[in-house]
Amino acid sequence: MTTTIILVRHGQTEWNRVERFRGRFDIPLNQTGKEQAKKTAERIAAHWNPSRVLTSPLGRALETASIIAKTCHLTAQTHEGMIDIDYGKWQGLTIEEAKITWPDEVVNWFEHPESAEIPDGERLMDVRKRVSRFLNEISEKYSDKEIVLVSHTVVNRLLLMNAMDIDNSFFWSLRQDPCAINILERKGDILELVSLNDTSHLEK
Repeated sequence: MTTTIILVRHGQTEWNRVERFRGRFDIPLNQTGKEQAKKTAERIAAHWNPSRVLTSPLGRALETASIIAKTCHLTAQTHEGMIDIDYGKWQGLTIEEAKITWPDEVVNWFEHPESAEIPDGERLMDVRKRVSRFLNEISEKYSDKEIVLVSHTVVNRLLLMNAMDIDNSFFWSLRQDPCAINILERKGDILELVSLNDTSHLEK
């Protein structure tokens, strides 16, 4: 029994474009993001036959997922397990703005994410535990199905790191572009990474 997981990052927002800490802030897709979501939906509908589209409840992911689901004749379903990291007091700030008050903490986030402490926010290890539980749950529930998951760069990186069996120090070694498609396959207890950060569908 193989569960095929089509893992997608949401489309572009204005806060992606200018690199603000987004976290739990609910930012909509910009026009580029909407166009990316449409192209992603067309790619998925042409190559797979998903039975479910599950998404983070935050608007940028839900909007992306809804476009994908509609194209695949499905309805997007939200799941709290896929929500973005809580960036605490950094949410809404640019990197440079956050450095004014928390210079050491911001540097540590980028140099040692495995041990970084975000003021009033989540630790990476806690997010990974959350998304790992979610992955186990949906892999069992939708065994032998193709499912689409739409989430955020932090969540996606951690799910991919699970497949690669690497620790949180490698967090910044993976790339997740807006509306990138990643393919994972779950066979029993084995999670395989089939493809990573595919954005070829956006180049058309």
